Amino acid sequence: MYQKIKTSFEQFSIAKHLIRWTLLAIPLALVVGSLVALFLWLLEEATRLRWQQPWLLYLLPLAGIGIYFLYKKLGKNSEAGNNLIMEEIHQPGGGIPARMAPLVLLTTVITHLFGGSAGREGTAVQIGGSMAHLLGRRMRLTEKDIRILLMAGIAAGFGAVFGTPLTGAVFALEVLAIGTIRYDALVPCLIAAIFADIVCSAWGIHHTHYHIDFVPHNSTPFLPFLHMDLWLLAKVVLAGVAFGMASYLFANSMHLIKQYAQRYIQPAWLIPAAGGVIIIAFSWVLGTRDYLGLGVSSQYPSGVSILNAFHAGGATTWSWLWKLLFTAITLGMGFKGGEVTPLFFIGATLGNTLAILLGAPVDLFAGMGFIAVFAGATNTPIACTLMGVELFGTSHVLYFAVACFTAYYFSGHSGIYRAQRMAVHKGESSTIK
Repeated sequence: MYQKIKTSFEQFSIAKHLIRWTLLAIPLALVVGSLVALFLWLLEEATRLRWQQPWLLYLLPLAGIGIYFLYKKLGKNSEAGNNLIMEEIHQPGGGIPARMAPLVLLTTVITHLFGGSAGREGTAVQIGGSMAHLLGRRMRLTEKDIRILLMAGIAAGFGAVFGTPLTGAVFALEVLAIGTIRYDALVPCLIAAIFADIVCSAWGIHHTHYHIDFVPHNSTPFLPFLHMDLWLLAKVVLAGVAFGMASYLFANSMHLIKQYAQRYIQPAWLIPAAGGVIIIAFSWVLGTRDYLGLGVSSQYPSGVSILNAFHAGGATTWSWLWKLLFTAITLGMGFKGGEVTPLFFIGATLGNTLAILLGAPVDLFAGMGFIAVFAGATNTPIACTLMGVELFGTSHVLYFAVACFTAYYFSGHSGIYRAQRMAVHKGESSTIK
């Protein structure tokens, strides 16, 4: 009898906890979803204007200088970006300025308007984190509750910007430390991500739709009882290794470029100016502007883009490497934006190349690369597998998981987030103390 009464009270306490966090997460989602919608609309307008006015690229060095001084005068500690939010979750106390949201929104749009190669996830996450911290302070929440609300802010921003709420929720739980998932913010993250996505869509924002038309065989020709194409699976593993190495190369290239630029280019405001000049020079040498901006779609039907990479001939052999360099230079030398959409580009175009080399389905390998390079660079294989399901459906989930998990291991212990902590070494079962 005592146990039954205890259980009843326990369930009541859990219900009270869930209701409380629902009431906290929904206002956060409304704000973050609306701001992300504004950001995506501005980003689309900036991209369209850049296509219409190609000469804007030549102002990229000046735009970089402007971004530098905006952060110098107004940024406070906002310059740390996503890493600041993650550090505040790990060790509360430093604070996140509310100005981070409008500042990163403005400077990311400037980066894209003038041709920088960057993404959008970083901006959305910073919007979510800064709004979550502002809400937590206004409501006088405890440090523990603010930490959970910050994770919900990450989930809201990520889920809304890509239209993948389940991925956003799991990403926020998985990205903080390599090898572990945090469950204390499970419900707040899920609620925030779902409602932020709903709010963003309600503002009329439409996300890009991707398709994988390949229909997998249900068995290996010489071993039909296995109900699996082992030969294709072997190719997926090989591709996963390549995706992981690309993740490693991207993360380390970006960090090294930033490190050497800060060491050898003085004064500091010349760093983004030099980065802008290099981007212009690369565009001239290659004779294309396909590697500028997000790269989701190309200005020309035959150009290189994420969408075109899902078709044979939609990418060149080295498209993935060029996008990697363009983005590492853009972000490593002081421009603003996210890393994830460029990682989609790198993965999709690398998958396109590998499919041709291995004699595999182009659309399947482009889709796997899309999520697997992201998985390796952020050390979030479970979230990225779920992203594959949300974006491409469930038909190929086994291949998604194999590619993401393999890329996760072969990316080593590097990553695009310096504040990401080590909980479990890859290849070892012991937890870091």
